[in-house]
Amino acid sequence: MRKQFFIIFVVLLLAACGSKESAKEGMKLVDEGKFTFAASGEFNPFSVTNDDGAMSGFDIDVAEAVAKELGLEPVQHKFKFGGIVEGVKSGRFDAAVASHTITDERLEAVNFSIPYYYSGPQIYVRPDSTIQTLENLKDLEVAVAKGTTYSEMAEPVTANIKFYDSDVVALEALSKGKHDAVITDFVTGKEAIGAGMQIEGKELLGRSEQAIAIAKGNDELLKQVNKALETLHENGTLTEISQKYIGEDITIDPEKE
Repeated sequence: MRKQFFIIFVVLLLAACGSKESAKEGMKLVDEGKFTFAASGEFNPFSVTNDDGAMSGFDIDVAEAVAKELGLEPVQHKFKFGGIVEGVKSGRFDAAVASHTITDERLEAVNFSIPYYYSGPQIYVRPDSTIQTLENLKDLEVAVAKGTTYSEMAEPVTANIKFYDSDVVALEALSKGKHDAVITDFVTGKEAIGAGMQIEGKELLGRSEQAIAIAKGNDELLKQVNKALETLHENGTLTEISQKYIGEDITIDPEKE
């Protein structure tokens, strides 16, 4: 009887391993057995750089959870946000897990997974400012991070746009008296206020879907990442990660709440 149980166990084990291996077939990876992803490390609380040079945060935990579902080892790369999409497109990274908003322009360069969280841009100003809305920014100086979609929001009202390598640095400059406003993600702005920056949030400029960017032609990887995200949505892992870093669940589609 023990021998029969042992044979059944081995068969089941081999079947499980076989299914995991077959899931990996067709995925184009930078390094075999690894999920190589990029983030900026400059977008608190989504990705921050620790003293040891490694990154942590919401995006990093999501990337590592996806890698676990794929049966791959997560390998993180810190990269300037403005160049991450090109890095994915050129094959330098398997994916970007860096809070990229799905846009038509980006879809020309890469494919996107299903969203893993939902957010939205907001105007931030100093407490003594009279600015309330986008229209109030007419011809004023607005700072944004390079490579983000926020400059497109400011362009209809002003040509005076200043660029920074990260949203946090732009908000720090605003807090210290530079520029008239910053447009950035409302979660990042809320985190900056909690960290003591002298800024206030004003008009929300819509909602956006944030997703994982994957190179065109890497269809099997995209398929498997989507399956992984669906599992992480269903089993509550994404909610747990969101609660850990944001203090609320931003992984649920607001239109389905």
